[in-house]
Amino acid sequence: MKGLLIALSFLVLASAPAAAADVKGAADYPGIGRFAGSEVTGYEVRDFDAEVVQATAFKQGKPVDARTVQGKVTRIAYKAPDGASMLEVFANYRNKAAAAGFEILLDCETDVCGGMDFAAAVRLLPIPQMWFDGFNYRYLSARRRAGASGPEAWVVVVTSQNNDTVYTQATVVELGALENKMIDAAAMKKGLKEEGRIALYGVYFDTAKADVKPESAPTLAEIAKLLKGDGSLTTVYIVGHTDSQGGYDYNIDLSRRRAAAIAAELVSKHGVAAGRLKTAGVGFLAPIASNATEDGRALNRRTELVVP
Repeated sequence: MKGLLIALSFLVLASAPAAAADVKGAADYPGIGRFAGSEVTGYEVRDFDAEVVQATAFKQGKPVDARTVQGKVTRIAYKAPDGASMLEVFANYRNKAAAAGFEILLDCETDVCGGMDFAAAVRLLPIPQMWFDGFNYRYLSARRRAGASGPEAWVVVVTSQNNDTVYTQATVVELGALENKMIDAAAMKKGLKEEGRIALYGVYFDTAKADVKPESAPTLAEIAKLLKGDGSLTTVYIVGHTDSQGGYDYNIDLSRRRAAAIAAELVSKHGVAAGRLKTAGVGFLAPIASNATEDGRALNRRTELVVP
């Protein structure tokens, strides 16, 4: 199989200029690039996130060597040009990753990977950014050790097809430490007193989900400390904010559900009286930076405490 892939690949991947149809703010990952003529349909960069990388195929419907890696995560979805085949696109990504110094760990197609069980474990950008058929896909995982080319990095490439159109998602994780973005209770109190609001970046959610992640616990504990230590804060609004990726209704609903999830965590796990908390979600209607760049979108994805 590997020899066949190499024979079919002509390394048409390149760090090409952004296509006119690319989503705003998108850029190819250096050294990996895109299949010639492709368009970026989805783009996401997280300063710190986790990715589960399958290093071997599933056995009896279960993972055998699943590795969770953490660091800066870049997820890019591409739509290939008309006429491209899954094998051609996938082979080019595989060879490009190898040329960039990545050691191939797993290179498989649907049945060999583990079928639908394996497919269900793959983390993808949502439709229509990335179309994925669990009955017809190819999967690649690879690792590059730290060196002159940069920090240790892991790459996952998934290629699938919707009707006659080939889609690929390239996910790259650059290993690194979590930056401390937690604001303590004293800073929250100061912000509320001076501005009536404080932006928080220490509450974490998976993409498109409203379940509060465990690593949010320190920030939630500081919110609880603030409320328990200041009886004058009889009502505090928890307001969810998103970037502009996705539609208006989608982001309004997501931001509302996230705010409600934070309130529920504060009540159930930190003993905050439910009557002191009100929730709201404004989606992307109150940006504090441009949504045209990933840095700006990262600032806009936040939770705010607001006092009336």
